[in-house]
Amino acid sequence: MAHKKGQGSTKNGRDSNPQYRGIKLYGGETAKAGSIIVRQVGTPFQPGFMVRRGKDDTLFSVTEGTVLYRGRKVHVVPSDPKTPRPAYLSAN
Repeated sequence: MAHKKGQGSTKNGRDSNPQYRGIKLYGGETAKAGSIIVRQVGTPFQPGFMVRRGKDDTLFSVTEGTVLYRGRKVHVVPSDPKTPRPAYLSAN
């Protein structure tokens, strides 16, 4: 009786967790300071005004305001009207 029982393949049974990438805040939505705007691999979207890039290319807001997409750039227009901002954001 010196034989093994069938245990199934040891090559099965592993799976990685999802990484939940994509756009988290769309244009016109309100972002708090530190909130994630885009989770991405590489830089299809690039940080603009009041947006920073994390080490894993995640874009996050530096201040509270409204998210604005202009081409590949993502901006946050500050909700405080006293905050200085570039001219191309003041037009909106």
